[in-house]
Amino acid sequence: MKDIMLKTPEFGFIVATRAALALGAGLLLSSRLNSGKRRALGSALVAVGALSTIPALMLVRRSRSARERLRRRIE
Repeated sequence: MKDIMLKTPEFGFIVATRAALALGAGLLLSSRLNSGKRRALGSALVAVGALSTIPALMLVRRSRSARERLRRRIE
């Protein structure tokens, strides 16, 4: 298992992007709202979640490399 250190706002951003993606996919698959609203909202949430994945991955990659640099200094 790899250690990843994130600040609280960074972690919140990553959780929010995953939640938007999951909620959008859930709306696209459900039948609760009328199809026009559901499809529009679901598509928007999936798009936001998918587009924000790139910055989220960059945060994780940066924190992982920072953690490894810190570990090398200690050793």
